[in-house]
Amino acid sequence: MILSDRDIKKVIKDKSLIFKPGLKFDQIGPASIDLKLGPVFKVFHIEKHSLLDPKKGIPDNLTKAFFLKKGEYFILHPDSFILASTKEYIKVSDNLVLRVEGKSTLARMGILVHTAGYVDPGFEGTITLEISNQSNLAVKLYPEMYICQVAVEYLSSPAEVPYNKRKKSLYSSSRGPVDAKTKNLF
Repeated sequence: MILSDRDIKKVIKDKSLIFKPGLKFDQIGPASIDLKLGPVFKVFHIEKHSLLDPKKGIPDNLTKAFFLKKGEYFILHPDSFILASTKEYIKVSDNLVLRVEGKSTLARMGILVHTAGYVDPGFEGTITLEISNQSNLAVKLYPEMYICQVAVEYLSSPAEVPYNKRKKSLYSSSRGPVDAKTKNLF
């Protein structure tokens, strides 16, 4: 069951769902929470790599990072892909799950914001976002702009083994966009 604004406020108040920095009042919508774009953008280092082979793992220098200062922007060109993350660091209790969706306004400009879709119970960190420009125009992305929204759902019971206690979990306590880790694909 997706939580309404009043129930979202309850789980934040009882610390089942924690955001750092804390949310502003207008970030909570009728059934979701708007999250902001962080200041780090990662692009594939195509000068050094022309192929990704998940069986061989991900090279350490796969991406190059751009750290933007307040007031700066990143231009996402047509048919381009970047990794970024939410500004907010989150902590999810073992009885909640979040669903991440892009903002419809950005989608109407051709900007698709994707993540694995779920933020698992027990996850802690920033949410890495996979962002692509499907339009034929370049689009400016600004740190602190609203980039995605999360819906909050209760589980039928608390997770027996939440994300932060699974041995297979690869992205715990992440800060900023995190490159792919292929260790558990095969």
